[in-house]
Amino acid sequence: MLHWEQAQFDRTVADIFGYHALQLGMPGIDALRENRIPFAAQLLDESTSPNGNAISGARDVVGTTRQIVHCRFDELPFAAQSVDLVAMPHVLEFSNDAHEVLREVSRILMPEGQVVLTGFNPYSLWGMRQGMRRLGARPFMPRDGQFIGFQRLKDWLKLLGFEIIRGRFGCYAPPNRTDRWLQRTAFMDKAGDRWWPIFGAIYSITAVKRVRAVRMVGPAFQNTHAGALGPVTAPASPSSSHSTRPASKDASTSTAPFLSSTPKD
Repeated sequence: MLHWEQAQFDRTVADIFGYHALQLGMPGIDALRENRIPFAAQLLDESTSPNGNAISGARDVVGTTRQIVHCRFDELPFAAQSVDLVAMPHVLEFSNDAHEVLREVSRILMPEGQVVLTGFNPYSLWGMRQGMRRLGARPFMPRDGQFIGFQRLKDWLKLLGFEIIRGRFGCYAPPNRTDRWLQRTAFMDKAGDRWWPIFGAIYSITAVKRVRAVRMVGPAFQNTHAGALGPVTAPASPSSSHSTRPASKDASTSTAPFLSSTPKD
């Protein structure tokens, strides 16, 4: 699973450019290692970390040049429209308020900025295995995770003005814990994209923040050259309320048979 997610991040962020990039949570995956944005920071939230070793291992994973920022993900200490790329591996699933985290990400992203996130798919074999814990089975995925469906997350992003430009599922094999069964079911990962693409255990989404352009409307100045742009109507005669335009000969000739004859004086 980690190998698949790392490959998705490497392929997606390689062609994203800008000045500032952030990775929220999950220091076990270096989501920005193939990105060339000059400033990159790793954000850590101890209150929502799924395990206690995440903070201590962050510096070993991201290296010494990556800035480490400790903050709340629902109160990001960055100015509005100041970040070009945000990577979020499994952040929303372990957040107390996933909606607020997405709103904060939308606030700090520049127009046309991108967010890349991954999550567990509850509608998969892994999700079914996780649901068996209600029957007393040991949980296969983290117990405190609130897993969000792919379609539901698409609706959240659309509501915040994001446009999804890329989405992919992965890890179709059953939830096995031994290498022997992982090798026996490896063929399912190759056939999953073709036969059951939406039932992968993991999904990856890339979305762009769209902002409608504002068109300034100035005062409507009077055109001084109106005569050159359209015909000018002649003013009516003050002595007559009817039109001063004479009737054409063709009109009088054509209507003559329908007029009554009157004797001349």
